[in-house]
Parts: sequence; structure tokens; C-alpha cells
Amino acid sequence: MQEIVSDIVNTNWIEVMDVVVRSIISLVTLFLVTKMLGKKQVSQLSLFDYVIGISIGNFAAEMTFNVDSQYMNGIVSVLIFGVVAYLVSIWTMKSIWLRRYFMGTPTVIIQDGKLLETNMKKVHIDVNDLLEECRGNGYFDLNEIEYAIMEANGKLSILPKPEYKPLTVKDMKLKGENQGLCANVVIDGKLMLNNLENMNKDKKWLMHELKIKGYRNVKDILLATLDVNNKVTIYERNKEEKIKDVLE
Repeated sequence: MQEIVSDIVNTNWIEVMDVVVRSIISLVTLFLVTKMLGKKQVSQLSLFDYVIGISIGNFAAEMTFNVDSQYMNGIVSVLIFGVVAYLVSIWTMKSIWLRRYFMGTPTVIIQDGKLLETNMKKVHIDVNDLLEECRGNGYFDLNEIEYAIMEANGKLSILPKPEYKPLTVKDMKLKGENQGLCANVVIDGKLMLNNLENMNKDKKWLMHELKIKGYRNVKDILLATLDVNNKVTIYERNKEEKIKDVLE
């Protein structure tokens, strides 16, 4: 305890402030580079994107904590890797060969209901890993699977056998209803006027609909959505209700 107190008392606050400034610069640089690279999620990253991400993170951490290094060293390193990743993403959109080289290609793991052991070895996946991936996709019996493909990002895509496919509206010969996207017209008790306008509605119309449903004050609404069929769905703010916890 005394050592901790001693460390706090003897802290070099100038160095701490330097770390604070470095952290802010590092965060801003990472944000700008990430914006440049796009909106890929971690689960969608290719091997090349993954390596680039790890390297950039390492450079940013080094720039933050290594007070002996210059700011520009870390910034330039992050920017160079970011620019290279951006250029590769542009090149791979124009060249199939480069796309295959940098991003990889899908690999068939199950074909006509049969396991392809050779391809499993290529992507370094064993039977247990395959079974786990299948269960994660909702298939606990391999007999239900016609094709399974390991995508370039490591995600397993599954095509079930015809008899195990879920029924669709077309299969049941029913007339489908156009759903479209729902617009969020109230969020956290605030009107989203731009979203209303994009749905060709105005504040007066929405307030009338809310009044019909018994809501006179939008502040009582956590979320309200509007679909293409002019249906307004309302989610109230949390009330004092007993929550049934069954996940322990």
C-alpha cells in the first residue's frame, strides 16, 4: 500500500499529460483511418484486413505509451498501413486475381451431404470445429446439410437439403405483403422529423396517430417506428415491472 501511495506521490505529471495527448492523437488517427477503410465488421475481415488491423493497433499503442518516440513516427506508421489497406481494397475491387490473393476464396466443406476431408485440411478445420459451426448455424444433424462452404472470412455458410428448408410465403402460395424498411420516428422521446419527411409524413400526422393510441406526450415513448403500410409501432419507456430472470 505504501509503495502505491509513493508511486502516486512521485508521479511525473508532465509525462502523464504527454500520454494523455498521445492517446487523443492516437484515437483521432485510428478513427480517421477506420473511416477511410469502411464499415467492415470484425467477423467480415479477411486475413489481410486482420493483419493490417493488428499492426495498426500495435502502432497506436506504441505511439501512446512510448514517450521516448516522436508523435509523427506512430502517426506515419498508422497512416502508411491504412493507405496500403485502402489501396489494396481498391485494387481487389478491380482485379479478380488480386482479390483471390489478398482476400482468399470460399472452400466447399460439405458437398452433396458428404464431408470433403481434403478441403477441411486446406482450411485447417477439424470435425469438432465443423460440428460446432454447424450447431451455431442451427444444424445439429449433418444429414440435414446439402452444402457447407467456408467463406474467405472464416464464416460457414450452409445450404440445407430441400426437405429441411424452411417454408416460405411462395411455397405456401400466399400473397406476400411489401414490408420495406421501418423508419424510426421517435427515439428517446424525441421526434425524428427527417425520418418522418422521408416517409412522406409530418409531425401533425404522427401526433394524431400517437393520440389515437393513447399517447399525448412523445417523452413517454422510448421508440416508435413507421412502416411502409403506415403502421406505427410504439415501445414505451420502462415502467416499474418485475423482470422474470430465467437465464441464471
